[in-house]
Amino acid sequence: MRKLPFFARLSVVLFVAICLAMSAPARAMDQVTLRRDGKTLEVTGKVLVTAQDGGRLLLARDGVLWLIPPEEQVEHSSDAAPFKPFTREEMTRRILAELPAGFQEFSTTHYLIFYNTSPEYAKWCGSLFERLYKAFTNCWSRNKFQLTDPRFPLVAIVFADRQSYLHFARPELGDMGQSVIGYYGLTSNRMTMYDLTGVAAHGHGRIGTTAEINEILSQPESLRTVSTIVHEATHQIAFNCGLHTRLSDCPRWFSEGIAMYFETPDLRSARGWGGIGNINWPRLELFKQSLASRPADSLESLLRDDKRFVDPKRALGSYAEAWALTYFLIHKHPKEYVSYLRLLSAKKPLVQDSPEERLDEFRRTFGDLARLNAEFVRYMVRAR
Repeated sequence: MRKLPFFARLSVVLFVAICLAMSAPARAMDQVTLRRDGKTLEVTGKVLVTAQDGGRLLLARDGVLWLIPPEEQVEHSSDAAPFKPFTREEMTRRILAELPAGFQEFSTTHYLIFYNTSPEYAKWCGSLFERLYKAFTNCWSRNKFQLTDPRFPLVAIVFADRQSYLHFARPELGDMGQSVIGYYGLTSNRMTMYDLTGVAAHGHGRIGTTAEINEILSQPESLRTVSTIVHEATHQIAFNCGLHTRLSDCPRWFSEGIAMYFETPDLRSARGWGGIGNINWPRLELFKQSLASRPADSLESLLRDDKRFVDPKRALGSYAEAWALTYFLIHKHPKEYVSYLRLLSAKKPLVQDSPEERLDEFRRTFGDLARLNAEFVRYMVRAR
């Protein structure tokens, strides 16, 4: 999951004011005219947050979040019309107009998939994502956390080859795109990826069946890339079904831990997953390797802020520890974990907690950190 480059710039504008007020009546429809990159744009939707300096966060009718600093705003008006997302047909028409020529659309119950690769691969993606959606919602239902239905169709954009994907993603990812095979954008609310089979890119013709795609992507060298796509798709579901709120201060360890809890499918199974909550072996191995040099305050530093996840030297180990902590808490402290989840899911966008507030919320739910850390390490050392 990527925070878009302009998010860092615009969030400074919106965080200038300590007090952020929820805007206009929830049912009002807002129209904002803005000037950005030399272009005049008109956006219709619902203003979610207005900062004291006039900056606004607007949810558009296609599910895109617009962070609009005061200097970009030309005009703002609102009326009594209720906020209404675009229909699937309107969404399809608008997104196809944004994409390069040659894209088509494939619909499933919860997804709109836009693709310029083979129809077979688009259908394979739709099947994979729907199986993930069902597994995800069933899991939280069993854990007695009430999810909500997505307000918008879940959008996935699938390019035929890596090169065209990189060209499209460059404004969002920059040079990072070279190492990212797919991503979920918090503001766009869309998954973007490319055909992992490589068949279209290498001129081998159209893929015949789902079974053939599974055969290609079930190989050991391919399964990790599929896991990455599932990881990002899990973020998309979580942010659209009420598990997290987009642009809220949900701790990185928590959102990434959930994505890693679901990330590995069983492509040879008709159900798609051999068992949610099974051990994620690559993450466990990396976590165990780190134990010999793990600092005494490792748990506290993971909880208090997100700095470890953006440090290239510590990121991999931080992801492994986030998975391990999620696995441990769900298996050993499920009631407390769901209670903590309810607290985090209620957080508002663009309101940032201090490190001390994060630690205090965690302690109030799970108790003393030193005791929990000792239990956590013992449990994971014995994990098999």
